[in-house]
Amino acid sequence: MTERFTGHGAEWRDSNLTPVEAKIATSWVEMKVDKRSMLTQKDRVEDIRDAMWDLERDGEIVVHRVADEHQPMMVKTLYGWDKKIPTTRLWHHKSCGQCGNIPGYPASLLWLMNKMDVEYLDETDQTSCTAWNYHGSGIGNLESLAAVFLRNFHQAYVAAKAQGLPEAYYYPLVHCGTSFGNYKEVRGYLIRSAKLRESVKKILGRLGRLVDGKLLIPEEVVHYSEWLHVMRDRIAQMRTIDCSGIRATIHPACHVYKMVPEDAIYDDTINGGNRLAVSTGLMQSLGAQVIDYSTWYDCCGFGFRHIISEREFTRSFAIDRKIRVAVEEAHADVMIGHDTGCITTLDKNQWIGKAAGKAVELAVLADCQFAALACGAHPYKIVQSHWHASPTETLMEKLGIDWEAKKAEFVAYLEEIKAGKQENLYDPRRMITSGPGYIPIKAAQ
Repeated sequence: MTERFTGHGAEWRDSNLTPVEAKIATSWVEMKVDKRSMLTQKDRVEDIRDAMWDLERDGEIVVHRVADEHQPMMVKTLYGWDKKIPTTRLWHHKSCGQCGNIPGYPASLLWLMNKMDVEYLDETDQTSCTAWNYHGSGIGNLESLAAVFLRNFHQAYVAAKAQGLPEAYYYPLVHCGTSFGNYKEVRGYLIRSAKLRESVKKILGRLGRLVDGKLLIPEEVVHYSEWLHVMRDRIAQMRTIDCSGIRATIHPACHVYKMVPEDAIYDDTINGGNRLAVSTGLMQSLGAQVIDYSTWYDCCGFGFRHIISEREFTRSFAIDRKIRVAVEEAHADVMIGHDTGCITTLDKNQWIGKAAGKAVELAVLADCQFAALACGAHPYKIVQSHWHASPTETLMEKLGIDWEAKKAEFVAYLEEIKAGKQENLYDPRRMITSGPGYIPIKAAQ
């Protein structure tokens, strides 16, 4: 059998372009995208929140508001619209890929919040967003995506009741860029489609996940990188390490700013307002040099279906279109991202370059991991750089961190854990709270 199934239709063929022809074929990125024309030249521009408020006035839905108690900060999105970013009383919507694959990612975020005395709830009563299933395999459907979205956000709405606090006390903060983009897109579908709302309402009604018999829709869908962005000056005040010698490249995640682009944050003081502000603004506040590179707009290569059906495409794209360009063109010390799949792809696939005889290496970290490092977090206990496949030692040396000494401390710490001396970033007794079917644990007699 000579044919093989790739999931992309007819087998791909080499274009046989010369390097000059290939440059011409992709030059539109530098000419067009850099000025946001791909995102702003739209025939129809609609703020879905306007229709959302209409639905609430008509009695069809309840809106979970970003209230004054969440101490919101206002940012501007692509078209200059306002977006509220809550800064406290946050409900952590974790990422399955981060918790299982890059545990230093959420640990760094919680560590930063602990340092700033930010009030939050990190509980276990949450499901995966299931977006990878939908985008990667095509098995899922909109009803299931919408039901999961609203179920999780309803839990954020009611979770505080177990503490004797009112509903809506916490506001959800989404860790994963994939969940973030998916939830924003699905929120739009729900608001536009009465048929979808009716189908999902029946499902949530059976789950006990309605508010006064109505669907609960969030006023804003907020990504953790947006929280970092509005808190960047406070984070910079905690910095204990000089980052001025670090050359950082930014990989903006497709699901963060290309899906529902009108909701992404832009700031005239960052990249001239021409590119996504999150991550870049944080790195600049920490004093690092943010270096431009020609393929900044490109996908990391993950692409959902690519990683499943054509993995070698993902690997070669990640190396040749992202990592190699950042190293050879920008002379980067690190690539910073803000999405689970991007960090995984760019970090875990660098071995393929060596296997192909074209070795290239670059440290890859999430923005919150770098921020935690800069603020004195332990590189192994908190940032957990040992989970990364790309080397971080050179980066740490450039930051003045004695990684060998830190590694020895970590090894000793592991022995303490074996002996039962466990440390926690978070009180484990608060991991389980409330929700339909929750049975409070009886106090010990």
